[in-house]
Amino acid sequence: MSKKKSIEVAAVELEIKAKRGRPVDPSSARQQRLALLAERREAGELKRGRPTDPNSKRQQKLQLRSVSTGKRGRPVNPSSARQQKLAAKAVV
Repeated sequence: MSKKKSIEVAAVELEIKAKRGRPVDPSSARQQRLALLAERREAGELKRGRPTDPNSKRQQKLQLRSVSTGKRGRPVNPSSARQQKLAAKAVV
């Protein structure tokens, strides 16, 4: 036979005394750079990725394609099996 034991749990109070981790120096070069990036991000001026050259041959080709067809991205082959299957689904 098993005996039941009652356990009382005492309330424990925790106090947060100090911030954990390495202290941050707000005048350091890294913190100033991070603050500048945060400001630019909020203002919408932060550019990400590699900038494009509008005079490059590829950008001129893409511009010509979007102006002439009004479409962007990879051209679609209407005679492909996938496109014919999608067209059949759209009709039904």
